[in-house]
Amino acid sequence: MDWTPDEQGLQQVLQLLKDSQSPNTATQRVVQDKLKQLNQFPDFNNYLIFVLTRLKSEDEPTRSLSGLILKNNVKAHFQSFPTPVAEFIKQECLNNIGDASSLIRATIGILITTIASKGELQMWPELLPQLCNLLNSEDYNTCEGAFGALQKICEDSSELLDSDALNRPLNVMIPKFLQFFKHCSPKIRSHAIACVNQFIMDRAQALMENIDTFIEHLFALAVDEDPEVRKNVCRALVMLLEVRIDRLLPHMHSIIQYMLQRTQDSDENVALEACEFWLTLAEQPVCKEVLGAHLVQLIPILVNGMKYSEIDIILLKGDVEEDEAVPDSEQDIKPRFHKSRTVTLQHEEERPPDPDEADDEDDDDDDTLSDWNLRKCSAAALDVLANVFREELLPHLLPLLKELLFHPEWVIKESGILVLGAIAEGCMQGMVPYLPELIPHLIRCLADKKALVRSIACWTLSRYAHWVVGQPPDLYLKPLMTELLQRVLDGNKRVQEAACSAFATLEEEACTELVPYLSFILDTLVFAFGKYQHKNLLILYDAIGTLADSVGHHLNQPEYIQKLMPPLIQKWNELKDEDKDLFPLLECLSSVATALQSGFLPYCEPVYQRCVTLVQKTLAHAMLYSQQPERVEAPDKDFMIVALDLLSGLAEGLGAHVEQLVARSNVMSLLFQCMQDSMPEVRQSSFALLGDLTKACFLHVKPCIAEFMPILGTNLNPEFISVCNNATWAIGEICMQMGSEMQPYVPMVLSNLVEIINRPNTPKTLLENTAITIGRLGFVCPQEVAPMLQQFIRPWCTSLRNIRDNEEKDSAFRGICVMIGVNPGGVVQDFIFFCDAVASWVSPKDDLREMFYKILQGFKAQVGEENWQHFAEQFPPLLKERLAAFYGV
Repeated sequence: MDWTPDEQGLQQVLQLLKDSQSPNTATQRVVQDKLKQLNQFPDFNNYLIFVLTRLKSEDEPTRSLSGLILKNNVKAHFQSFPTPVAEFIKQECLNNIGDASSLIRATIGILITTIASKGELQMWPELLPQLCNLLNSEDYNTCEGAFGALQKICEDSSELLDSDALNRPLNVMIPKFLQFFKHCSPKIRSHAIACVNQFIMDRAQALMENIDTFIEHLFALAVDEDPEVRKNVCRALVMLLEVRIDRLLPHMHSIIQYMLQRTQDSDENVALEACEFWLTLAEQPVCKEVLGAHLVQLIPILVNGMKYSEIDIILLKGDVEEDEAVPDSEQDIKPRFHKSRTVTLQHEEERPPDPDEADDEDDDDDDTLSDWNLRKCSAAALDVLANVFREELLPHLLPLLKELLFHPEWVIKESGILVLGAIAEGCMQGMVPYLPELIPHLIRCLADKKALVRSIACWTLSRYAHWVVGQPPDLYLKPLMTELLQRVLDGNKRVQEAACSAFATLEEEACTELVPYLSFILDTLVFAFGKYQHKNLLILYDAIGTLADSVGHHLNQPEYIQKLMPPLIQKWNELKDEDKDLFPLLECLSSVATALQSGFLPYCEPVYQRCVTLVQKTLAHAMLYSQQPERVEAPDKDFMIVALDLLSGLAEGLGAHVEQLVARSNVMSLLFQCMQDSMPEVRQSSFALLGDLTKACFLHVKPCIAEFMPILGTNLNPEFISVCNNATWAIGEICMQMGSEMQPYVPMVLSNLVEIINRPNTPKTLLENTAITIGRLGFVCPQEVAPMLQQFIRPWCTSLRNIRDNEEKDSAFRGICVMIGVNPGGVVQDFIFFCDAVASWVSPKDDLREMFYKILQGFKAQVGEENWQHFAEQFPPLLKERLAAFYGV
């Protein structure tokens, strides 16, 4: 079929396309209205494709724009195009994919992909065969245009191409693409590799069958003169390393040699792609064995890649020293995410920090250049390799470091400090002998005249904070703290930010070591309040909150409170209820309230009221949204979550003092709604608050128990770990207050708790909280819980043996002892686990020790001396000793 436009209609469409290139907003509005009108006419789309493919007399931008408007229409309404229109568009695309203009070819390619991704690949069976056929064309433009379109289809529909829905076209396409790896045009070679690369990560069957040919062809292109081709070769090798390392292993030596060259490629994009190879290799079990011999070459290359490029320095305004008075632009400020409260228990062993909870300390210091670049990739690679090779890295590094750290050129010195920070985690043991000399040098670098040197020194010192805190304080901690606090007040915003973050890390490591310096620390942090622009203020809140968490009740001194609270409350009053800056401030106040305890009383009223208001407003907004989702924007529930968490902090910090505040507010009915919210994080924070209010002022919680317990029961669902964890903890706290009145509610929760404690792969925190709560339930309602003893005693004992002696553990063990009294048969099969759990106590209270004694002696008497001896022979020696020493068995 051939369609011809009406001349007048064509002029109208061309005028519209011209107008839509106008910068004038009023004109733009007219264009939008006109587009809406024209879209009522189905053949408007014919005009658009006609301008794109046939009107060679028009300028390229106008033709391309016509195609992009058509693409948007296809995206929105292709299913409703009349068949003749749809067919005309498809036919025009295929007939003109070889247009002389590369812009028009690319636009047609985008249009083809958009049609294909609307589920039309199945409806357009001739598309792939025709495009593959056009690859054979003698005409370069046709071949390149077809390849461009195929590359876009491979990117958008890789899974579909490898499925039976289309009879697996890849079986033809992959061998076809591989033929073009040797094409004379670099652009076409590059398209061919890019197409095949789309199928590596999904291990497409057709590719796996041709994998050796593919690798052979890649090697043949290793020294291609075109950077785009080299980049795609590197990208392919990095992905193959992840999915088919078995095929690369025989060639590993030469691949590594190749990647060493490419990581130094003159084209930064190629170098960055190649540098990813080391990051990926470090995750492979074979890393140590295949890379060890090459470290001597690799380390200097990575170190060299860690220097700032000239472009970085320009973008980072590296020559601007004083910018503290320049206001921040709003788009520089990354959104912060609040991490909802999770209730955990104290442990014997120090746990490694949870990677999800680690703040961005491992993100390098280049936050404002948040795009990934060679410097960051090299630093990340060195970091992961340090974790693989540990001390073996140092002989290759130390000679280089000496040269870098004392270099007269600041860019080189800066990269040396970054290297030192990158290896801190992996090479810590090996670095210890050098630290007494290095740390003072780094502290001197904090006063360097270059801002970028000062800021990297902050980051690197924070990576060694753990070691610093382990030395006598006057040696390093005091000078480091003094100099870091100077940097918190630096004239450069980037240095302020790095210093604040580093100081927060130091606080976490030093904890109460900081108490002697509190006055000085607070003076500095409070002074920074008046000095900081928007972005760094948010980091300052974090540093203050971390300080409160680290020194705890030591902050509760009148002089400290007088310094700290006025500026915080002033900010609190300045911020509106809809301002997201409330999040970090609320988190900070939550930590401060918990630390100050009764010292926070004078400030609690307005803070408490506002939190209740924030919860109430958000609930009301959510209600409106559920009634009219098309007219009302979705509420930002973070406001509610953060407010609930601060209320928890107040309840925990103020204890019984919170009672009068609760009495004068509707917080219990708000909590009832929050506990049923559709968003897990809202429920998680609600249950934490419920538990804290139960401990602080149960008289207000008690009247709601009948309504609350069924909700708690339904949330004992380990699909949402943190929600389940907090609900479990709250039930345990409620038990302790309810006593025997808990009886009617046991059936609502017990079977879920028993199921959770027996599930494989349940996280430790949840197991411990579940065990405590089962113990507490059994303590207050032994008759109801004891019959199930046998179903949970073994996992119960194993999950509680590792936690420190504390109130929660005490109440749980009393519960187990009472239940054993009711149902001694329930523990017989697993008695050895009970013995082990009893032995985990360091100093139980006298009456609890007495309970243990009776159970152990009773069991021994029951089975008789001889059987007991057989039984005791299974004990590990340490357990045997402890039981004999403490309980005489």
